[in-house]
This record gives sequence, C-alpha cells and structure tokens, in this order.
Amino acid sequence: MASKTSGLPHKLAVILHADVVGSTELVQRDERLAHQRINDAFGRFSKTIVSYGGRAHEVRGDALVAEFERASDAVCAALAFQVDNVAINIELADSIRPKARVGISLGEVVVADGTVTGAGVVMAQRVEQLADPGCVCITGAIHEALPQRMPFDQTSLGEQSVKGFDEPVRVYAVCLREGAEIPEPDRKASTGKRIAMAAALFVATGVGLFVWFELWAPQFEPATVTEMAQPLPDGPSIAVLPFNNYSDDTDLDYIASGLTEDLTTSLSKVPGLFVIARNSAATYKGKPVVVKQVAEDLGVRYVLEGSIQKAGDNLRFNTQLIDALGGHHLWASRFDRPARDVFAVQDEITKNVIVELQSKLTKGDPQAHYAARGTDNFDAWILRVEALGELYKWSREGHARAWELYQASHKADPKWARPVGGLALIRWYEAKRGWSDSREKSIQEGIAFAEQAIDLNPNDIIGYQALANLYFLRDEPEKAIALRRTTIELAPNDANNLAGTANRLNEFGGAKEAIELYERAARLNPKIPWWHKSGYGLALHLVGRKEEALHWAQDAVATAEKSNLGAGIRTIAYSRLAAVYADLNQPENANAVVVKILQINPKFTTAKYQKANPLLDTKKLAWYKHLLVNAGLPE
Repeated sequence: MASKTSGLPHKLAVILHADVVGSTELVQRDERLAHQRINDAFGRFSKTIVSYGGRAHEVRGDALVAEFERASDAVCAALAFQVDNVAINIELADSIRPKARVGISLGEVVVADGTVTGAGVVMAQRVEQLADPGCVCITGAIHEALPQRMPFDQTSLGEQSVKGFDEPVRVYAVCLREGAEIPEPDRKASTGKRIAMAAALFVATGVGLFVWFELWAPQFEPATVTEMAQPLPDGPSIAVLPFNNYSDDTDLDYIASGLTEDLTTSLSKVPGLFVIARNSAATYKGKPVVVKQVAEDLGVRYVLEGSIQKAGDNLRFNTQLIDALGGHHLWASRFDRPARDVFAVQDEITKNVIVELQSKLTKGDPQAHYAARGTDNFDAWILRVEALGELYKWSREGHARAWELYQASHKADPKWARPVGGLALIRWYEAKRGWSDSREKSIQEGIAFAEQAIDLNPNDIIGYQALANLYFLRDEPEKAIALRRTTIELAPNDANNLAGTANRLNEFGGAKEAIELYERAARLNPKIPWWHKSGYGLALHLVGRKEEALHWAQDAVATAEKSNLGAGIRTIAYSRLAAVYADLNQPENANAVVVKILQINPKFTTAKYQKANPLLDTKKLAWYKHLLVNAGLPE
C-alpha cells in the first residue's frame, strides 16, 4: 500500500515541543488524579496553541508537537500556558501539580495524517531537554526571528552539541520580562486578571517552573508491570518490532525484514541488554501497534518500531524508541538514504538505542560498532535475506530456491560466513529428511560448508550450528554437543539457538539440560514457535513429566495447524502427541491422532519418524518406538 505521506513536500515551520518531567512520580502518588490533571493540562495547552494561531499534533506518547507560522506566536503560547498553569496549580490543595518544559525550533518538516515529522521536530525536542526551570528554550533561528518589541528576556546558553546534528546549536532560555504581560493573540481577547497575577508571581519568585505535560492518548497508554505476561528482567529489555514497508514496492519487504533481523541480532550482542527474539516480535507484523499491549505480552520495557517508504530516489527510514512503562518516546528519527546505505542506517539506529539506554547498561561502549550483518555488500545482504525466507519454509521447493540464493549471495561476497552457513544447513536438512540421493554425500558437503563458514567468521554461530547438526547425523554426539555449547557462549541471548541446542540435547540424552534451555528460550521468545513447543514437550516426556508433556504436545499441534505448516512438520508434531497419549494409556486419543497423521501422509511410519528424529540412547529409542506402534502408527 502506498504511503499517505509519499510525495508530500517539505516545508519550513516553527515547531514547539513539550514533554513530561516527573510524570511517573505524580502517577505513583495518585494514578487516577494524575492522569486527569495531566489530561486537563494538555487540553488547556492545546487551546492556547490554537488561540495563538498554532496547530497541535499528537504524535508521541509523552510529547505534544505544535506547528506555528510565526516564532513570536509559539513563544507567546508557551509562556501563556506556563503562566496559566502556575495560577491553576497554586489553587490545588495537594501535590499532584502537573508542570512542563518546552523547546521551540525552526526547521524542515512534513505534515501528514495529523502528524508532523522531520529535523525541525527532532531539534525542538533536543532543545526542550536543555530547558532550565521557568523558561522556554529556543534555537538561535527563533531568537533571530523574534521582534525586538516582544517583552521577553533571552539568556544565551551558548553553543550546545545536540544529538543527531553535526553542527552545534546556539540555544537561548526565554522568560517573561519582569513587570510585563504576555502579548494577547491576534484572534483572542485578554486572558484576564488571573493570568496577569500569575505572570507577576511567575517572574517575581525567580523559581524555574516547568510545565509537566504528557499525552495520555490510549495508543500510548503506559504498560503496567503487574499485567505483564512474563516477569520484567532486571536490566533494560527491548523488543524490535518488524519494520513496515509503506510502499507498493514489494522488494522493500526484504530490506525491512533484513533490517529488523540485523537490529535484533546487533542489540542481542550488547552486554546487559535483554532482547526479545525476532520470532515473537514478528507476530506483530502488519498489525496496528499498541505499545502497552506489546510490552505486556512480551514482558519488556522498551519497544523499537520503524518503517520504510519510497522518498523520491531514496528510501525513508522512520524509527522510534518507546519507553512503554513511562508511556513516552526516548528517541525518534528519520533517515532519507539510498537503499545501499541501509547498513549506515542500521548502525545509526543501533547506536542511538544503546546511547538512550546506556545509563541502565552495566557494560559496553555506547558508541561501539555493534553491527551483526558481517558484510557491507548490499547485493549479498539482500540475497541472503531472501534465502532465509525460503529456508524457513522447510520444504524441498523452498530449499531449492534458498540454495540458489545463498550461492548468489556467496558469489557477491565470498568472505561472508552467513550464506556459506546457509548452504551447510540446507545439506544437513536434506540429509535429515532423506531428500538427497546420497545421505553421506550431503553430510560431507554440509560439513565442508560449515567448516568454511567458521573459518570465515569464528564469532558467527551459524557455522557451529550447522556443523553440530551434521555431527549428530554422523553419530558423533560429543562433538556435536561441544559445538552447540560454543554457540551458546557466542550468543547467550539467541532464543532460537537455545531451543535448537535443546533439540539436539533431547537426541543426545540430555533432556534435563534441554528443559532448562527451552525455558530460557521461552522467556526470550514468548510467542513460542511450534518446534520449540514440540521439543519442550518431548523433553518433558523423556524425563517422565507426562501430563506437562501432553499439554505442550497438544499446543505444538495447534500451533502447527494454525500456522498452516507443511505435512512433514505436522506429522512430527502429531507423532509426539500420539506417543504421549499412548504412554498415558489413552488408546482412543492415540488412535485418533494416528488417523490424522495418515490422512496427512498415508506412507508415514514409525521408522520414518525415528530416522528424522533419532534418540541416541538405544533404550529410549526402543521405548519410544513401542509407544508409537501402540498408538497405531505402522512400523
């Protein structure tokens, strides 16, 4: 679908940005009353903005952004609101007194769908954060644009380094001149004696007063720890939502997918940062995002979301980092870059997220290069992203296409480990499923590719993963488990790797350890995929926890069916369910499941299941075969 903002011209505008200071503390004192009074303050500020010829835009969770044509109108509106708010707060008998801070800049913006974005908005936000109590902060451009007749005292704060901008910016603090009154708007009568009296107090006390403002719109309602489906981690936790493609060009889907994956992987490498697995975050793709719900579903505090769209000959990347518990945005930016500059955009986003969260991180250089992609060759990168999508189909056709794409990616960048590791995984899976003419040849070729991937990048887990899987097929479990333990050392927060290692432990006879890994993976990946559920159910079954195993086996089947997965995947999930039913002495249920298996694949047998899902413990292997036969599955 084409973007609603596509093709809209940029324009120069005066931008006012206000955000909350101390709102969390107010809410903790009295949540209902604080929300009510903050909403009231927001409503009054909006009316004041309109009265001075401005236009309020509700664009960020804890921020009001307004657009003006004249600098004087923006400054007058900001000071008039502060003055009015002082008078109202004086009359309150309790301590729930919303206050605020404001920044004003002149910059390029684009307005669409009731929102305003652009460098001017970001600058106003940065300047607002420099404000001292009692004053509005403005940029040098606004200072130059204010008429000399205006009754404002402007104190230079000097040139300030502002994040996201290469050049320093001169900033001024603006206060109402002692004994003066705020000029009335052209379209509105005097605000009355109360504002005049409050203005006198505002100046005379010399006490800096911020206006604490927060937009408590439903789509940015703060998340609640008590409502979270998972316990909130001790350190900072984040979910990277799938980037949306707001254009008709489906090729941008690959860029959006690759950017999402690489950002997730990059952030996962930051010490002390808890990152939700891409699989779980992917469940929100293409859906309206309610930050509160996302945070509570996944058990995280921070959410990173973004989009891509065509902007002339460039791509426009919009990103924002949201504090779901605080109900506000920590950072937002827009990048207009050629498609091949996606790597620079990725690094910039990663860096900004780390910088914003660095006060909560215990280790790590916030300016460090955390890129995880491993290549700067755009053609190789985009081919590998497309190949990954085909690989995850786990079908003969998908893997045939993935093989071609991985080879093309490798040709484009022969020094990149990821596509070579992908080739190794394809050879492993075809040997596992019996798809190749020679199982041994597939294993040998797969091992060669896996070792090549490790040589290319010893810090990338993909080669170790593939090599471990291939060693299992060669009945060399000790080597396989050692390699899998290496992947956990390299990527301790990779949910799929944890669960994949647990799968191999099931085969090796390490079901108890596998259960711990599945449970760690489930916290990182709350939207648990079918194979994780099925493997966890198998591990529980192997250690004798039959009732729990039944629950997870049933859940795995339901997830596989809901996801409309292939026949091979569904027969595995159903077979494990049948085995549990047989072990629980529920023959009717077991037989019904077997009927379903044979409907999916009339040629499916116990031998085919065990060939694809071996158990190296011969006693366990015989026991499991007995359960499948008792369930009614042909040998």
